Amino acid sequence: MKKLLLILSFTLLYSAAVLAQTTEIWIVRHAEKDKSDQKNNDPNLSEEGKIRAGDLANYLSKVNFDVAYSTPYKRTRQTLDSIIIQKVLTYKQPKSLTDSVKKNYTGKTIMVAGHSNTVLEIIEAFGGIRPKEMLTEDDYDYIFHLTIKDDKVKVKMDHFGRPHHL
Repeated sequence: MKKLLLILSFTLLYSAAVLAQTTEIWIVRHAEKDKSDQKNNDPNLSEEGKIRAGDLANYLSKVNFDVAYSTPYKRTRQTLDSIIIQKVLTYKQPKSLTDSVKKNYTGKTIMVAGHSNTVLEIIEAFGGIRPKEMLTEDDYDYIFHLTIKDDKVKVKMDHFGRPHHL
């Protein structure tokens, strides 16, 4: 009987520890893209974008990421290139991203690179509230930090690199 109670106690403690885990998610839009060829649907970052990607790495230099997610486009992947992240996965839709994180990376620190029309959707898909109504095609300097614990989502918005809103 004592063994059963001991096993039950450990199970309850383990369950409480798992439920109390905090997941941190950093979300950015890709840096500035090369717009010289309007027909190119998958451009590289521009020189300005490469500088912003470096600024992002500096901004996040003290954060240790367990995994990163990028869309299959070069510009999102290149935005993450300056950050030291061992594992970078590809996602196509916010729903598949959130499902993957919830299944495989609860309690971890995650980086996500998206697009102007998906970043705020991703925040909502994780249960957060949009900190701004929309991102425009010219919004490159926003970064969003989500902290998720016990189904409560806190969203903080900040800027990094050269201000894009002069």
